Amino acid sequence: MDSSLVLIRLITAVLTILGSMTLLPAVAHAQTDESGTPKFLKLTLDAVSPGTVTTGSDPKLTVSGTVTNIGDRVVDDVSVRIQRAAAVDSPSGLRSSLRLDQVNYEVTGPFQDVAPQLNPGQRKQFSVSIALRAGSEASLGLTDPGVYPLLLNVNGEPAYGTQARLDDARFLLPVLGLPGTDGEPPVGAPPEASPVATTMIWPLADRPRMVAGKPGAVNGQAELLDDELAASVGKGGRLEQLVAALESVVPAPGKDKGVAGSVCIAVDPDLVSTVQTMTRGYRVLASPSDPGGATREGAGAANAQAWLDRLRVLAGSMCTVALPFAQVDLSAVAAVNDPDLSARALLAPADVVDSILGTQSLRGVSLPDSGSIDDPAGRLLRTHGYGTAVLASTAVSGDGASADTDNALTTAPTTLAPGVVVGGEQAAPDVVRVPGVNVEPAAAGTDPALRVATFDIWSATALAAVGSNPPTPSFTPSKVRFDVTNDSRAARLQDALGAMSWSALNPSADRPRSQLLMPPQQWGASREEGVALLKHVELLTRNNLAAPRSFVDLVTQAPDPHPYALEYLPRAAQDAAPQRFVGPVQAQGARVTELMRALVELPESELTPLAFLTPAREDLLRALSLSDRRADNDTLADLHAQRRIDQVTREMDTMFASVSVLPPGGVYTLASEQSPLLLVARNELPVAIRVMFRIDAPAETNITDIGEQLLPPSGTRSFQIPTEVSDSRKLVIPIALTTPEGIALGEATSVSVRSNAYGQALAIITGCAAILLLLLAGRRLLRRFRGQPDPADEGFTPETVERAGRLRRARQRLRRQ
Repeated sequence: MDSSLVLIRLITAVLTILGSMTLLPAVAHAQTDESGTPKFLKLTLDAVSPGTVTTGSDPKLTVSGTVTNIGDRVVDDVSVRIQRAAAVDSPSGLRSSLRLDQVNYEVTGPFQDVAPQLNPGQRKQFSVSIALRAGSEASLGLTDPGVYPLLLNVNGEPAYGTQARLDDARFLLPVLGLPGTDGEPPVGAPPEASPVATTMIWPLADRPRMVAGKPGAVNGQAELLDDELAASVGKGGRLEQLVAALESVVPAPGKDKGVAGSVCIAVDPDLVSTVQTMTRGYRVLASPSDPGGATREGAGAANAQAWLDRLRVLAGSMCTVALPFAQVDLSAVAAVNDPDLSARALLAPADVVDSILGTQSLRGVSLPDSGSIDDPAGRLLRTHGYGTAVLASTAVSGDGASADTDNALTTAPTTLAPGVVVGGEQAAPDVVRVPGVNVEPAAAGTDPALRVATFDIWSATALAAVGSNPPTPSFTPSKVRFDVTNDSRAARLQDALGAMSWSALNPSADRPRSQLLMPPQQWGASREEGVALLKHVELLTRNNLAAPRSFVDLVTQAPDPHPYALEYLPRAAQDAAPQRFVGPVQAQGARVTELMRALVELPESELTPLAFLTPAREDLLRALSLSDRRADNDTLADLHAQRRIDQVTREMDTMFASVSVLPPGGVYTLASEQSPLLLVARNELPVAIRVMFRIDAPAETNITDIGEQLLPPSGTRSFQIPTEVSDSRKLVIPIALTTPEGIALGEATSVSVRSNAYGQALAIITGCAAILLLLLAGRRLLRRFRGQPDPADEGFTPETVERAGRLRRARQRLRRQ
């Protein structure tokens, strides 16, 4: 080889390296994928048109995307192509097909050029098209309706490398029908595909935002950990967009409800309660990590009011159901076993939602956030009047068989082979009966057993991936648990549309022609994504593949005749609130109840005991929330929970210490042995409280128990305690306050008492003096009777004695007159 040619190539290589370093100095090394292979390009799917293929669609599929050079080398000859795999033939394939090796996407289109060269950090948008049906040009070769996995493949030649596949993007394409071509008529859905009864839950929930350790007050301002909720309910925020999406399908008064009739709004009472407090003005912590630190004025009062007003309008015309308070872990609540805490978690939510939104929500139906509960949680629901729980189809099993799921604690493989057994294939009936979880005796005409309305885990998993911060639900089988954030939002929306369509396009004798669509409770779908999902239900309905069904109709239908049992999924147990929080929550819940029993509601007092202590109970429930527990690392969730428990503990300590006996200064002196003991009790709580004095009286005292007494709110009261003291020495009397049930209040004190009475010595002296007096008087009378002079009269002359006698007799005559 010519030496000059070698030199030129060497110089070119050096300049290329230097140029790469100049263009993107921040990129030092190529990124790697899950297998550790260096990555040079990142392919992002931006749009798919049509997102759902029908007989009236354009005959060509157009896919738009972006290719970005994320490596440290120049990549030449960048091109993309579309590939297709066989139609999904099982429910689990809706997820597993997205993990197939690219060789399983056997139908391939031609490569289309994107850019001759991409430097590090450079990106390029593109759009490629391909025919849907076979013809004279390249196509996807579709012949029948179905849900098809598609792969967008990007190839390129990195510097010092060869042409290779550098990245791909996978998504599902629902095909409800095929448009006609020049030589072929349109192909509709299979004739045996009768409409699928479709119901959709529309959740509105958020992570707990209230600062813990703040008791109820009449005019006090609420404190929030941050002001993110103000942005969420404001224009363009997550919760605002979810409401806006619903508003797009609400019909005018008098019109057919259409898809709106199949939607039920599931509202977290903690969310609407927090938003309502925001409308009255609120404070926000300057630092969320410092709950006791400085605060600033919240900026979301107007946004909160506007959002609540819009939600009230929707709730007045649509089905509404209350979620458990703060997405609390029902299995943890059952383990705590506190009746008042359980009532706040399960009985209060519907009342809170109804009072704030001015509606009548559906009662007796619970939607646990985990989608899976154990038997104690089921019994907890049933004993609190819940006849139906909405759970994942894999969270129940029939005829004594174990649920159709895999070990949910194993690690998902990087790729899956076609036909791999994933789990979750077996369909559960719409409503099943769990006779092992019942309440006795049941009300007349009601079923004592718990019923379960099941939802399909595959559509629920796909819906969970839609939007921002997508979680992987606890009921998703382990072999198909993977980080969906690697896929673009457009790709994840396509997967959800495909999952919603699969049951309609694949009729089967062993699968019910119905589906309950269940997004996660803390859902991040945007307005556009939400509208797309709702419009897809309308599209399925127009194509005679779906029939809107109300949530009420679903939960009131007769259950399957076969008995079923609850299956607490392993991953749900792992994602649950940690067991170490159960004990502290139980202890503090008991203290709240003990104090509540002692408090008294006065007609003249605006603040009631219930309003005063309810925030403490709600904080304990928030500590058991499942919010943010879907991530592999739940350290932050544990930190927030522990902080709430600690704050409630300090709050309860302060409340109990606020009721006490004021210690008297110095020694208290009783005027006599039966003088009362004067005491002053102080109540710093803003509500009245019933108390009793616990006095450990010494043996020398007898103190009367004055029984139960009432202390006014934020005030003091004096008491006179009947006391008898038989000792003139200084005595120390320990005194404390308790509730009527004997629970200690405040710090015990002691009173030093001294009595002016002489006690037993005085009684002896008085007795001896009386005896001596009687003896002396008797002696004098005896001497006079004998006519003997009394020695006591010695020194007096007879005349003096006679004069004294006359004077005495004269006084006696005067008294007789």
